[in-house]
Amino acid sequence: MKHTKLLSILLLILPLLNTAQEESVELFSIPLSSPNEPGKLIVSQLAGSIDVISYEGNEVIVKASFGNRKAHYKDDKKEKNGLKRIQNSSLKIGGEEKNNVVQIINEQWNKTTNLEIKVPKEFSLKLATVNRGNINVKGVSGEFEISNVNGEITMQDVSGSASADTVNGDIKANFLSVTNDANMVFSSLNGDLDVTFPNSTKADLKLKSEQGDIFTDFEMQVDKKKAIAKTDKSSSTYKVEIEQWVSGKINGGGPEMLFKTFNGDIIIRSN
Repeated sequence: MKHTKLLSILLLILPLLNTAQEESVELFSIPLSSPNEPGKLIVSQLAGSIDVISYEGNEVIVKASFGNRKAHYKDDKKEKNGLKRIQNSSLKIGGEEKNNVVQIINEQWNKTTNLEIKVPKEFSLKLATVNRGNINVKGVSGEFEISNVNGEITMQDVSGSASADTVNGDIKANFLSVTNDANMVFSSLNGDLDVTFPNSTKADLKLKSEQGDIFTDFEMQVDKKKAIAKTDKSSSTYKVEIEQWVSGKINGGGPEMLFKTFNGDIIIRSN
C-alpha cells in the first residue's frame, strides 16, 4: 500500500526571504511513487504567478520568489503611533504526493508567491491563481484545467486537452497535438482567445464574442442555424432569451471546442 509523501517547510530566516523576493530559490523536490508513469500537479493560490515547464526528470521541482502584497500601499510603510514595522520573515509552503498526484500547499495568505515548477513531460495540470499573476505552461502533455482571475493564461508547445478560463486577461495556447474525442473550453470576460491547433484537428466549434471579432485560417463549415431561444416556465413569469452562437466544423467535425469572450477577439489558427 502506497502512503502519502508529505513535504513541508517553515522558513524563519530573513536573509533567505530577502533573496527570494529578488530571485527564485529552489524550495524542494518531490519524488513520484511511479516515476515512469504519467502524473498530475495541483496548485491553487491567492496571489502570484504559476510557471510550469517540462523537463527530462522524474521528480517535481519547486522554486519560488516572494513578495508582500501589502508593500504596494504607501500607508503600510509608515510608522504607526511611533512603532516601527518589522518585516515579516515567516514563510510556509509545502507539498504532498500520493499515487503520482502532487499537490502544492501554499499558506502564504499575505504574500505574493511566484512559483516555478518543473514536471515530467507526461503530466496533467490543475492550476489556479487569483491576483497579481499569470499562468504559463510549456512543453507539457496531459489534461489541463487552468483558471485565473486577474491575469493571462499562456500554453506553449503543449499536447492533450484543456479547459482554460480567466476574467481579466488573454488566453494564448499552442497545441502540438490534441487528445482524440476530448472536448475543450476557452473563456474570458475581458481578453482575447488565441489558440493554435494542428491543421489535421477535427472539431465542432462553438464560438461567441459579444464585443469582438472571430478569425480562423481553418476551412470552417459554418452551420446555418437560427438563434437558439431559451424559455423558462418555472415561475409565474414567462421568460424568453435569444442566444446567438457561431457554430461550425473543421475537418469534418469532432469533439466540441467552445470559445467564449465578452470583450475580446477569438482567433483559431492552424499549424
